[in-house]
Amino acid sequence: MKEIKSILQLYNSLKASGEKCAIAQVVRVEESSYRREGARMLVFESGVFEGGISGGCLEGDALQRSQIAILKQQPSIVTYDTSKENEIGVGLGCNGVIDVLISPISGNSATLEMLQKCVSDRGEHIIATVTALNADIDTVPLGRSFYYDNDSASLEDCQHNGLRNFLQDKIKDVLDKKKSKTYHFEEKGVKASIFIELIPPQFHLSIYGDNYDVYPMLEMAKLMDWDVSLVGNVQKLKKEKLQSVKKIYLKDGEERPEIDHRTAIILMAHDYKTDYANLQQLIKSQAPYIASLGPRKRFDKMIGEFKANGVKFSDEELERIYAPCGLEIGANTPEEIAISLFTEILAVFSGKEGGMLREKQGPIHERV
Repeated sequence: MKEIKSILQLYNSLKASGEKCAIAQVVRVEESSYRREGARMLVFESGVFEGGISGGCLEGDALQRSQIAILKQQPSIVTYDTSKENEIGVGLGCNGVIDVLISPISGNSATLEMLQKCVSDRGEHIIATVTALNADIDTVPLGRSFYYDNDSASLEDCQHNGLRNFLQDKIKDVLDKKKSKTYHFEEKGVKASIFIELIPPQFHLSIYGDNYDVYPMLEMAKLMDWDVSLVGNVQKLKKEKLQSVKKIYLKDGEERPEIDHRTAIILMAHDYKTDYANLQQLIKSQAPYIASLGPRKRFDKMIGEFKANGVKFSDEELERIYAPCGLEIGANTPEEIAISLFTEILAVFSGKEGGMLREKQGPIHERV
C-alpha cells in the first residue's frame, strides 16, 4: 500500500504539467524474484519514476521501455529471464523469470482511479488486469484493468459477458484464499490471461500506552506506512512525536480504535490494571495479534486473576495473545524491542515462524 500511495502522490504532483506516463507492473514470476506479482513503478516520459519492480536490476531497462510505450501509446509485456547470462540482472541475485506489463496512462485510463479507490478505505480491493491476449476483443485490450466492487459484487465496465462471468467466479476464489493469482480464459478461440490482484488494507497498529517507549514503535510504523492509533494520556507524550498517529484516544474516554483482521494490538501501559482491563475488552476483537509487554510471570498472574474472576479464554483466544511478545533477537533498548515486536507482527500476519532464512528448507517465497 505504501508503494501505491507514493505512486499516486507523484502522479498528482505532475499531472498538471501534461507530461505523459506509464505504469510497469510485475504480473508473473517464476522461481526467484526480489519483488513479487503486483509490484509497480510509475514512469513519466522525462524519466522521473516512483516505485519498483525489482531490487534495482530491472528498473533502468523498464524505464526505457516505458518511455517507448508512452511514445507509441501501446501496452506491452516484457519478459526478463535473469537466470541467463545475457539477460539484465545476471549476478544480482534474481535468477527468475519475470513478466512485466507496461501500460501507458492515457486520458481515458481508469488505472490511477482504481488505485485511488484502494487507498481511500480499509476494505479489500480487487483489480483484474489483462496480461496476455491472442486476439483483439472489443473493449478488452492488453493491459486493460477492471475494478471489482465488493458492495455490488460486480466487475465495473467489463462489457464482455463471457469474460465478466469468468472473472467474477475467479474473484470469489481470490477473496476466499486471500491470494492474488493469474487465471486463463478461453472462449470461441479467444485466449486471455488475467492477473486478479488482491490489494488488502494496510496494517493497523493500535498502541495502548503513553510512555516514552512508544516513540520507536511510532517511528517504525511511520517507516512502514502503517495506520496508527494510540490510546493513552497524551499529556505525557511529546506532541512532535505524535505526527504519524492517525487518531489519538483519551485513556479515560469511551471512544476506542476500530479493530479489524489487519490490526496488531500492543498493550504497553506498564500498568497491570490498565493492561488487564484492556485485554479483557480486546480479546473479543478481530485482531490476530495482541501483544502484552512484560515477562511471562506477569501474564501468568493476569490469566490466574481472570480465572479467579470467572473469565476463561478459549484456546483460539489464547493463541492470539503474545506474552512475552516479540522475536528473540536479544533486544534490550526500546528501539531494539520495537524491531523485535514488528518482526513478530509481520511473521504472524504472513503465517510464518520468524526463523532464520538460512535454516529454511525450500524457496523463500511460495511457488505458484
